[in-house]
Amino acid sequence: MPAGIRFFHIKLRTYNYFSKFHFLAVLSVVATGVKLDPENPLASAFQFALGDIGPKIFGLVLLAAALTSVIGAAYTSASFLRSFHPFFEKYNNIVIIVFIVFSTLVFVLIGKPVKLLILAGAFNGLILPVTLTAILIASQKKSIVGDYKHPKWMLVFGIFAVIVTIFAGYMSLQGLGQLWNS
Repeated sequence: MPAGIRFFHIKLRTYNYFSKFHFLAVLSVVATGVKLDPENPLASAFQFALGDIGPKIFGLVLLAAALTSVIGAAYTSASFLRSFHPFFEKYNNIVIIVFIVFSTLVFVLIGKPVKLLILAGAFNGLILPVTLTAILIASQKKSIVGDYKHPKWMLVFGIFAVIVTIFAGYMSLQGLGQLWNS
């Protein structure tokens, strides 16, 4: 198995275990009747469960998740770029490093991590209708799918999904200006 795929398998399993651990930790704390701090509910759950070292352990878990996400996102982005031009294939490691450095600079210079995550989520929501539209168009081209006949009902539901996701993407962009200025 290639190293990149092995990395994603390990990351996925680790994420699965940590997400279950977080859920059980918060559930066990909330079940005792403790009120979580609305500013940082997970850290306060860890603090209640583990004492003063709880937020530090939560910080380490969050750091590990952030590092693997940045590395994984940079690797995935560089992998996509490799198919566009031989330059990206030749300098793949440098491209990955540039992605990581760029991500770090955006975070350091702009800050506001919660707002950046909301912004990234909103823009990711705009990718879905574009991708789904391309897939629906491709499903109707004989040069791409050969003799396959895509069911019309799936095409109709796909078009409906594109319309809904365009509307949802538009709505998600409406509040971004207000969010960024707050």
